[in-house]
Amino acid sequence: MALETIRRGREKLIAFIQQAPDLILDDTAAQGFISRADYEALNNLADSKEKIRKLLVEVQLKGELVCHQFLEGIRSLFPDLPADLWPPGSACSDLKQGGCSPDRDLVNSGPENPKVEAVKVTYDLFAKDSKDKESENVSGGQESSQEAMETDIFNEGVKNFLMKLGLHERSGRKLTMGEILEISSESLTTLAPQTLEDLPWHFLRKLMALSGTARNTDLVHWKEEDSKEEVDIDNDWFFLREMDSGVSVNPLDVLCAVLFCSDSFLQQEIFLKMSMCQFALPLILPPPKCTFMLWALRDIVRKWRPHCLAEKRGFREESLVRTRVPTLSFVRMGRSSLSKSRLLNEVLSSPQQHHDFFIHRDMEGGSAPREISEGLVEISWYFPGGREHSDLFPEPVAITNLRGDIESHWLQFSFLTEVSSAVFIIVENMSDKQYDLLATLQGSASKYYFILNVDGEKSKETFRLLSKLTPLLSMTKSQILVKEKNKNTTEFVKKFRSTVRNIINSPLKVISVEEMAKVSQELGIQTDEDTTVCQNGTLHANEIIEEIEDVVAYKRDMLKLQGDLWRNLAKVEKELCRMKRQAGTPAEDYKAQLREKLIALRSQQNQCDLTNGTTKFINGIQHLRPEEKCYFLKWLKFKLDCAARANLSKLREEYKERYHATGNDPQQLAQLDKLISTSSLGVEHFMRELGQFYEAEYMMVKEGQISEEGRQFVHLPNIAADLMLEGFPMELIDGDASNIPLQWITDVMTALHSKLGGKSRMKVLTVLGVQSTGKSTLLNTMFGLQFAVSSGRCTRGAFMTLLKVSENFQRELRCDFILVIDTEGLKAPELAKLEDSYEHDNELATLVIGLSDITLVNLAMENATEMKDILQIVVHAFLRMEETGHKPNCQFVHQNVSDVSAHDQNMRDRKRLLEQLNEMTRAAARMENQFREVSFSDIMDYSPEKHNWYIPGLWHGVPPMAPVNMGYSEGVLELKRSLFEFMRTCSQNRRSKNIPQFVEWVRSLWNAVKHENFIFSFRNSLVADAYNQLSVKYSEWEWDFQKEMHLWVSKAEATIQNQSLEDVESGALDKLRLEADQKLQDGQRKIVQCIQNYFESDRESLHLIEKYREDFIRSAKGLREQLESYCMNKCQQAILIRKGKSKIDSLQARYVKTMEGKVNKLLEECKKKKCELNTVELEREFEKMWKESLEELSLSNLIHRDIYADVHLQLRKDLEIRGNQHFQKLPCFSARPRHPWIIKDCYLEKSLTRTLKGLFKDYMKELEEYTSSLISVCESYVTEKVSTKGDYDETYSRELLRLISERLREKDFQKLHTTICFEVDLKYFILGEAANAFQKMHIEFFEANNPRRCLEKLKPQYLSTFRDLYYEKDVCQKRARDFCNLCLKPALVDHLHKRLGIEIVDDLLSSGQSLQYGSRSFFQFTVQKKLLEEQEFNDYVNYINRYERFVKSWIHGHLLDHYRQREGLAVLERGILSTVGKKAKGVLERYENETGTLAEFLEHFCQEMSEELVISKDSLIVILFNNTANTGSFSAEVQACIPKVIEDILSENFKMSVEAILSNLPFKPQDEIFKRVFGCGKQCPFCKVPCEAGGSSHQEHFASIHRPEGLGRYRDHETNILVYSLCSSSVSSTAQFRNVDTAGAWHPYKEYRQLYPEWRIQPDPSITASDYWKFVFKKFNQQFAKEYGALPANLPEDWERLTKQQALESIQEAFNMK
Repeated sequence: MALETIRRGREKLIAFIQQAPDLILDDTAAQGFISRADYEALNNLADSKEKIRKLLVEVQLKGELVCHQFLEGIRSLFPDLPADLWPPGSACSDLKQGGCSPDRDLVNSGPENPKVEAVKVTYDLFAKDSKDKESENVSGGQESSQEAMETDIFNEGVKNFLMKLGLHERSGRKLTMGEILEISSESLTTLAPQTLEDLPWHFLRKLMALSGTARNTDLVHWKEEDSKEEVDIDNDWFFLREMDSGVSVNPLDVLCAVLFCSDSFLQQEIFLKMSMCQFALPLILPPPKCTFMLWALRDIVRKWRPHCLAEKRGFREESLVRTRVPTLSFVRMGRSSLSKSRLLNEVLSSPQQHHDFFIHRDMEGGSAPREISEGLVEISWYFPGGREHSDLFPEPVAITNLRGDIESHWLQFSFLTEVSSAVFIIVENMSDKQYDLLATLQGSASKYYFILNVDGEKSKETFRLLSKLTPLLSMTKSQILVKEKNKNTTEFVKKFRSTVRNIINSPLKVISVEEMAKVSQELGIQTDEDTTVCQNGTLHANEIIEEIEDVVAYKRDMLKLQGDLWRNLAKVEKELCRMKRQAGTPAEDYKAQLREKLIALRSQQNQCDLTNGTTKFINGIQHLRPEEKCYFLKWLKFKLDCAARANLSKLREEYKERYHATGNDPQQLAQLDKLISTSSLGVEHFMRELGQFYEAEYMMVKEGQISEEGRQFVHLPNIAADLMLEGFPMELIDGDASNIPLQWITDVMTALHSKLGGKSRMKVLTVLGVQSTGKSTLLNTMFGLQFAVSSGRCTRGAFMTLLKVSENFQRELRCDFILVIDTEGLKAPELAKLEDSYEHDNELATLVIGLSDITLVNLAMENATEMKDILQIVVHAFLRMEETGHKPNCQFVHQNVSDVSAHDQNMRDRKRLLEQLNEMTRAAARMENQFREVSFSDIMDYSPEKHNWYIPGLWHGVPPMAPVNMGYSEGVLELKRSLFEFMRTCSQNRRSKNIPQFVEWVRSLWNAVKHENFIFSFRNSLVADAYNQLSVKYSEWEWDFQKEMHLWVSKAEATIQNQSLEDVESGALDKLRLEADQKLQDGQRKIVQCIQNYFESDRESLHLIEKYREDFIRSAKGLREQLESYCMNKCQQAILIRKGKSKIDSLQARYVKTMEGKVNKLLEECKKKKCELNTVELEREFEKMWKESLEELSLSNLIHRDIYADVHLQLRKDLEIRGNQHFQKLPCFSARPRHPWIIKDCYLEKSLTRTLKGLFKDYMKELEEYTSSLISVCESYVTEKVSTKGDYDETYSRELLRLISERLREKDFQKLHTTICFEVDLKYFILGEAANAFQKMHIEFFEANNPRRCLEKLKPQYLSTFRDLYYEKDVCQKRARDFCNLCLKPALVDHLHKRLGIEIVDDLLSSGQSLQYGSRSFFQFTVQKKLLEEQEFNDYVNYINRYERFVKSWIHGHLLDHYRQREGLAVLERGILSTVGKKAKGVLERYENETGTLAEFLEHFCQEMSEELVISKDSLIVILFNNTANTGSFSAEVQACIPKVIEDILSENFKMSVEAILSNLPFKPQDEIFKRVFGCGKQCPFCKVPCEAGGSSHQEHFASIHRPEGLGRYRDHETNILVYSLCSSSVSSTAQFRNVDTAGAWHPYKEYRQLYPEWRIQPDPSITASDYWKFVFKKFNQQFAKEYGALPANLPEDWERLTKQQALESIQEAFNMK
């Protein structure tokens, strides 16, 4: 307020005004703020500072209004006046217009006192937010209409008071519920008000939190309390401080001001909260408004038990405005020292507990003079509880209280005389004038009682006048109550109560508030329901209500789509998932039947016409203006609640009578019980009906029965979204049918997301607890909400309300809204009889916990042992959430615990609670079919100290007259602060869901809940998307690591080949192992760090896949081990080859040396001849020498080996070790044509063939598949060894035998019970094929490394050198060219081949087509989509039955297509060669100027390039033979020649086909890509669909979509007909299976994890998810039957209707590719 602004900014203001003190003084006097004498006195002061100081004192003494006008005047004279010195209203106004920053709006507290500033921020920002954001109102309430109160109706006194409170702008633009409920940091504070402007917000916040201190208006002055300076008592400043410290406002004035400035819906909420706090309520607002507050009182419902029902233990529940009770009015005539309000409080309070119903002078702030509340009429009620000894009165009674003297407020007094059964007039000194006034009441129907406060001699005159008045008002002596000053107050109150009791017991007039309103209108007092908008609202509501006579009948006739229709739909939906009644019907047939039934029920719904009631409801919410719509819905709620209460009351009475009647009929009682359960009717039932109309129409459109253009209800989601924005709760879960109208919820929330412009980040808070434990009240108290807490019924299902977060708080919470979900109570008595009540509670708990960020578990008890049932339900839900990756915070709220030591006293209970939770978690894990040891702390972050709250009971005393417990309000506020602190903290690590994500969670949770086994049924596209993104990133990191190690291996191989035998044998492998180990360690660490960084990033939904983090870290470790094995094998192989060639190399070196000697000798001989030989003669001499020299050399040192015999020997040793004698019959290996492996009956044990006749084919088929896989692995091993172009080593055969033996010991083979004959034949077959390859390998190695052949290769070079030396030519250029062609070119080609495969993979994975190889799911989608486009049967057969071969072929084909134009491949080739060429040039340049021989120069070059190029030593020797070229010239010539060599290689390669190039690469790119998409290679045990899990070390296998089992060759063993059931359906059904793994015994599909624990077969995410494979089966049914040697499947009819487009849409949905 302005006075405070001057006081606090005093020094600053004095300094500013000193610029022109005389101007200010003149202006102040001219406006009449100071008297002429004061002006003269101040003007005579010489000291300007003293002049201004005293002027300010004078202004402050004039009061708030003058201070405000004074500051306005200064501001108009000096526009640069600092903002903190502006009058408060102006500051806020300019702040709204962006004229100043929020900080400048604060009063100047000075740096020495930051506490003042903090307090000020709290309230000013709240006020600012509430003003600035009316357009963003979310939580209810609309701007006041044109009929609402406007500023100009208020007199100056009211205007000034509103200005003091900072509410002057709110008299026209009203406060709304949305502004009050908005979540802000200020709404969490509990600081006391410091300025008058703080008081309205303090009152509203406290009241919304049900705090008994809401009416306190004392201000806290921090400065005075904290200041320690000594002040002179004569100082004016001290005088002013004392004056200001006493500034206070009467609470009634604050209440009236807030009501003046609030819209009708906020007024209603204020009254409701005041009623709960047992505060007296304004009945008629004071002048100038004089409004009867009927609307504001309408929302209040009270329960009580009159003494007439005490024996029956009955009760009454009724709306307060419709309750007809006697009314006693209390008024005052003249001044009185007796406090009327205090007396009433004493009368209404029980002897054990005093409560201040009415504000009185001895309360905090009550002694402050009333400024605007004179003439206020308040009302309060007394309701008995049915306890004769403690109830003050036997029947309910209303008490009204007129504030002020009746002489000044005769209109209000006249009203009270009309409506009251008795009027009590407090009088102390009556005058003749007052007597005459009272005499006019003669003939009034009301009884009048006088309470005389005796005051000595003055009272005699009063007694005299009262005596004259007695006959006029028909009074008796008992109607005059005398309160003597020396008389005990308690005795007077006792006597007074007795009088009231006598009045109540006597026949008297009773009246309801609604009837009072009519009286007020007759007297000219307007009611708050007289506005046009309110009347329009009630008019539309009455049109609906008039048709309701019987609630149950109305629901049956008018709300046709719910009830049995909706319940049947819900049952069919769940049965589609659970298939409990399947019996012997095949799963897919049963699902088809259920689907048809579902469509039929929806069609039946869609054929229903809109009833009158529904049509009127739609008109009400669609066509009324926003404020009228709010009135309409409120009126409808009131009237429906009233009808439901009346109906319930009758039914309860009837039930009670039947129950107590002799020979009661249990069937009749059950029927009545059902009627009671279904007799509730609320707005939610109408909204539910709209949802069902929408759902039915949507399905008809989807089924093609209605066109999109023919839709009638497409606009309904937008209307519902508007209601949510206006603060109305939206039904999420229908409690009657236990179902979610999923499409309706999805489209409503999507419309809401659109209306919010996509800014819909939410934190979700839910509450769970036993029925009637105060869950809704807890939320209402915490957030000021309006969840139903009485109206004759408890919450059913779950409702959600949206609360806006203020802009300044959004950044902290990282969300735009809080979504609060209120739920029905668990363990509801009416559901306890039902078989599935426990399941129902589990479903509800799972859903709400799954949706929430914070779950409040409400426990209305202190003893932990009594919590067992609800905790079991909660534990189940949290266990399920742990599997989904979602871990909400859980807070246990223990209500009704009032002991201050409860937290400490219950320490042992909390420990016991944790033990119970751990035990329940283990039990729940077993029930959920989880076979692992788990504790409660594993599934959520739980701290017994931090996550337990002890809150006292709601009521302070015994209802119905008990006020709200102060401890309850404070406990709830403390809990609220803690919750938001948690939100603030967790927002740093976890993103808030937006509405689309929330909807996806609803969909996936509901789909999983509908299945019996939630944990293995949960599928969520957000989780799938997050998992796929991680898989893609991991694949990138994985390839980076692999690429680095492949390149390292390439360099290591080159290094080994370039090393001498001595270097190789002197620890080369150890050195390489150390180097590799370091690189592998760094690579693994890098991937793990990437994984950790990924999870710590701000990507969405990462917390959902937290449980997969360890899988990928394990995969990184597994990758490291795999690469380590690969690197060492490659190095060992290179060393083996190098050692194998060492003997050949040494022999070759000796031969070359001999030949060089011969050439030199021949050269000398030729030069000695007298005549020069021509070229022909020279060549003839060389040929002769060469032939003679070869004959002299011994070239028989290399011996051909019999590889067949060696392999046969290794096989014999292997089988002999195992004691196998069958080998004796097998012939030795020899060259033979390749022939296929054939499975024989003798390979299976005979006992098996006898006992499992029906499954024998299955066993044989499995044996064939596993054997084919093993043979393929062995062939790959042999191919890899042969591709090294080294010589055969006997370790190859031993390794191959070890590989076979290991695989045969695995479970896949062991379960088939194979014979010894099988092992022998298999090893013989594989080793025979390998022997062929190894023999060929040996021969090729022998031929390639034959010394004679090597010498023959060198012959042309020696001849050329010989010729050049003879003719003494300068051959530097020629030798350089020869070096490039003979040494560099082969080395470059070899380098290109080693690197090209790696670069192809890198190029493909970084291209636009990389996504399809990014993860296994993406690859599956790409392949299946392509197959669908081409629809080639053979491709499908290969894809299903020869998946590995198909995928390799697919990738190979894709590579050929990708590089078909050759330009792309040429770019890669050029890049590889250019890089190595550039390095070669650099090396040549570096050494060309160094002194030394050419041999030394080339040795340096080879050493520098040893990691890239393997230069032939033989060719190099020829180049160096008698080479005397200059090093620099030779280097220059080589550098000039390198580009041509590269171009030649590229040109030669370009002429080759892509297929030929790929076949020559040692590193096969198709194999590497295959490993990425093939994954672990595991297939579903039923339908053979491949696993899609990322990484290589995942704990579980899964696939997005499964196939009909017949596609995996499953058939009926008796009929040979292909089976068309899907395993994803079967695992939810009652069906059984038998196969090799069950040893022929029947096994339930539901318990498949007992046999296949590593597989997670999830049910289809929707009815249409498996349409792809159904379509394929339908299209190729005959062909598959022929291919498999079976009969075609008898497919369900609805499969025949599937189209190609539907098939495509199904995989788009399944793989989340829409």
